Amino acid sequence: MSRAVLSLGSNLGDRLGFLKLALDTVRPALVAVSGVYETKAWGVEDQPDFLNAVCVVDDPARDHWAWLRTGQAAEQAAGRVRELRWGPRTLDVDVVTVDGVESDDPELLLPHPGTPDRASVLVPWAEIEPAAVLPGHGPIAGLLAARPADDLASVRRTDFELR
Repeated sequence: MSRAVLSLGSNLGDRLGFLKLALDTVRPALVAVSGVYETKAWGVEDQPDFLNAVCVVDDPARDHWAWLRTGQAAEQAAGRVRELRWGPRTLDVDVVTVDGVESDDPELLLPHPGTPDRASVLVPWAEIEPAAVLPGHGPIAGLLAARPADDLASVRRTDFELR
């Protein structure tokens, strides 16, 4: 079994359409998908707001590297251009965790190093897996409780649906 948590984000073009494209790329391995949240940009703040979601996928034929390649294929299909770290993008697919695998390979750091500090990942993930644990960091409920109130308030649930 290869169960993965993927974080999806888009802040250029048809943001919702790009999130849907990412989900179409992982079907039929899709187990669950969160609602869609709007968040301020992180890192480089002078850019449009993001739409974010988290999905859980499961496919015994894919390992952590295959999930990375799947995410990269979705990004490429969305026309993503990597010009500026944390800059605007049509689609960003981050592999958050895969079956508790730990990796310090620069191409695939697992669990994803930004996760404990990003309400934009933790809030939607908690929506679909409230008892989830981020390997090496503990329950995501505890990570959420440690986030500042203004950080949590900046993650706004939208009426958009991805299913």
